[in-house]
Amino acid sequence: MIRIKSDDEIKKMELAGRLTAKVLEAVEDIIKPGITTADIDAFCEHYIVNTLNAYPGSKGQYGYPYTVNTSVNHVVCHGWPSDQQVLREGDIVNVDVTVLKHGYYGDSSKTYFVGPVPDHVKRLVDVTQECLYKAIRIVKPGVTLGDIGHVIQTHAESHHYSVVREYCGHGIGKKMHEDPQVLHYGKPGRGVRLKPGMTFTIEPMINQGRKEVRLHRDGWTVTTRDRRPSAQFEHTILVTETGFQVLTLREEERGCL
Repeated sequence: MIRIKSDDEIKKMELAGRLTAKVLEAVEDIIKPGITTADIDAFCEHYIVNTLNAYPGSKGQYGYPYTVNTSVNHVVCHGWPSDQQVLREGDIVNVDVTVLKHGYYGDSSKTYFVGPVPDHVKRLVDVTQECLYKAIRIVKPGVTLGDIGHVIQTHAESHHYSVVREYCGHGIGKKMHEDPQVLHYGKPGRGVRLKPGMTFTIEPMINQGRKEVRLHRDGWTVTTRDRRPSAQFEHTILVTETGFQVLTLREEERGCL
């Protein structure tokens, strides 16, 4: 059942979203060759708890022991931070963070470059972000979730990339995962029609190669089957009376959406 948020709930989600954006802005300064993904996790947890006076929303959810997911290169999503995983020049890493404040969640992710990266990898990351932005720009009452998925799929496939099917965006609010599911592929006019007060994430995972993925034995880590790179970006979105509000917008993105 899709929950329409009240004005009071929206204010709390706006705060949680702003704090989530701040984490992704702050962590960028430490992402460089030589650090470990465990360093990223430790930084984010300290920043959320001690600077933002909030709580790492992912920690403890479904038994997950860390604050963030760190997905490197061919890891599609849900990568576990590790003190054995050292980032090297040319890597890409997606940092997925959830912040809980006053009982409401913000959820966002960004794929970062670790030093200079090959042109073909940069192109994948850029197109993935474009997929997210194109989908966000069409959000307004009356648009369907199929319209959102179609925009993402069309743009990715026009660049000869593929869209991951098994993982998707989701409703969000007092729970990290609520209805509806937000697929990143689809047909125009299909699915739930958007209404003001709906809040959900859009978080396309775009593969350079084939769309098929593999879930590892740890029950979390997902990689591309062909081991080619994958990129992801995510925002938490509010449907307004006339369009959309990006609740997790970072300062660098102002003017882009």
